[in-house]
Amino acid sequence: MNTELMTITEAWPSNEMADLRTAVLNLENVSLAARLTNLLGKQVNLAASLLPGAARNMIGRASTLALRSALRVAMRSLDVQQRPASRRFHKVLATVSGAAGGAFGLPALPLELPASTLVVLRSIADIARGEGEDLHDPEVLLACLEVFALGGRSEADDQMESGYFAARAMLAHSISDAARFLAQRGIADEAAPALVRVIADFASRYGIVVSQKVVAQATPILGAIGGAAINYAFADHFQTVAHGHFTVRRLERLHGTAEVRAEYEKIRGEISSKPS
Repeated sequence: MNTELMTITEAWPSNEMADLRTAVLNLENVSLAARLTNLLGKQVNLAASLLPGAARNMIGRASTLALRSALRVAMRSLDVQQRPASRRFHKVLATVSGAAGGAFGLPALPLELPASTLVVLRSIADIARGEGEDLHDPEVLLACLEVFALGGRSEADDQMESGYFAARAMLAHSISDAARFLAQRGIADEAAPALVRVIADFASRYGIVVSQKVVAQATPILGAIGGAAINYAFADHFQTVAHGHFTVRRLERLHGTAEVRAEYEKIRGEISSKPS
């Protein structure tokens, strides 16, 4: 079986193998905390773990509200064909909303985060469409929202060396239930257990990245200008994850999930074994 799989994957076109290798790099070696550490010169991960309980609760509520609003928008408007916008255009919009967050800090989060999330979701949807996804399909729309969860790598993930496919597996059941519900009922009942569960699963991981963003914006670096730079990095982070995610999904449609995962893990092992 392994010999047969190796023969099949060796027959992949070189551009597909290059696409998969880029996807592995995008999905396994990308961290918003690392980018913000480079930007600010401090350990954002450590600082985020020291946030007071009230702040963490606010971040959790804001993350849930942002994703719930994003799901509502996704169901009602993302299936409309539009001219694909560039990654730079969406980063500029996210930068503008980030300036408000930098200027007003944590109290602005319940207003600023939904705006930033919706801007980034538009960009994710453009990326999905570019990789051949059908935005009329509720499962695809949930895959767009899933990017916000896949971009939230926790310390527990690092300790278990959990990667992209492990995160997808953890989210698969709630996504499947929610996709089935949305296909049958639409977004009419946002309090339905299937939707509440999938949003909670996404928000628990999205909140990790939001916490890092909040801590970075609390750093005394030029106020609104600093907030704009942080939101630019925030948007770029999820765009990078989206490119990796939808590249993998495109290759799965061509070659099957098992085959793509086997080759993905092979590349991941090669990359992780190289000295840093």
